[in-house]
Amino acid sequence: MARELDLLRADVVGSLLRPAAWREARAAFDEGRLGEEAFRRIEDDAVRDAIRFQEGLGLEVVTDGEIRRLNFQDSFGAAVSGFAAAATTLRATEARTAGGSAMARFDMPDLHQHGPAVTRRRPAVQRLRLERNVLLEEYQFARRSAKKPVKVTLIGPDRIGQRFAHEESRAVYADIDAFLADVVAIERQMIADVVAAGCRYVQIDAPGYTAYVDEPSLAAMRKRGEDPMRNLERSLAADAAVIAGFDGVTFGIHLCRGNQHSMWHREGHYDAIAERLFNALPHQRLLLEYDSPRAGSFEPLRHVPKGKVCVLGLISTKVPELETSEALARRIDEAARYLPLEQLALSPQCGFASDVAGNRITEDDQERKLDLVVRTARMVWR
Repeated sequence: MARELDLLRADVVGSLLRPAAWREARAAFDEGRLGEEAFRRIEDDAVRDAIRFQEGLGLEVVTDGEIRRLNFQDSFGAAVSGFAAAATTLRATEARTAGGSAMARFDMPDLHQHGPAVTRRRPAVQRLRLERNVLLEEYQFARRSAKKPVKVTLIGPDRIGQRFAHEESRAVYADIDAFLADVVAIERQMIADVVAAGCRYVQIDAPGYTAYVDEPSLAAMRKRGEDPMRNLERSLAADAAVIAGFDGVTFGIHLCRGNQHSMWHREGHYDAIAERLFNALPHQRLLLEYDSPRAGSFEPLRHVPKGKVCVLGLISTKVPELETSEALARRIDEAARYLPLEQLALSPQCGFASDVAGNRITEDDQERKLDLVVRTARMVWR
């Protein structure tokens, strides 16, 4: 039986632009110019504001804007020990995108350098262990501040596996299957804790699945001696295992092609993997990036099984130009040629700030775009 949250027509992916007051406070905290207690007060206020902002627009589910994270992958990377990794700062995170051009491909030059786990490709020096449940901390505060249901976001095992230097970790993990078994166990514990606290919507972030249709990404896997299709099958099994058995919880999974300071990391259509992907993933909501020609046509949606909802990411978070409800309605009608309207919903194509650098738009642009999601959903699905 479909749950109410399964069928939401207007959705938000997760992150919001970090407000100036928070950015200044975080930089001061990193540099030792502001104490932790004072910083947390400013951060808590920023989260409350993010929730009020979303509820004021009429969204039926909200997030905490991922305000507390420097990067969306901190949901796992900052939660565990065991990686040969290091903490980072706001300034260092911002510097990673230096030199990139908006709306162009950006391949991160520091992927193999020392730094945060998952954000960079790091080896393990001991078996992973959950040290702090980032999701639970974020959810417990957001729930107290929100009138609407709160969704949490967690980076999925596919990306974690892609960002694991398995070739340097054999003293700890014999192979990547052993590593992913620990990842799955840890993520199941994180989800169990947040569900026990009352959360009923968990979104798995899985941007790495588009690597399986992106030629440079496929070439990088092969260069490391990996079989991309074996990687894909392994990731699908891990994603299914992470969410198995959590009755009464809506699970979404978000796929995109990279989203950092208005740049992208991959290109390629869903067609080559759609049938396998959409049928193997048991998540009730598939949040798919569809704001540019890099995503291809809606034809792969014919592979979405009955009972699942495809959330069309038609509104770009990368550019300030505002789409129109009429143009969005036409695109939704086009998608409905392949999947019934009752199995469709609408969202932005990604978050507005996958890391603290944020996309090259203003807070006013962000507000207009989220308002457009709500207005268009009401117009199309009444």
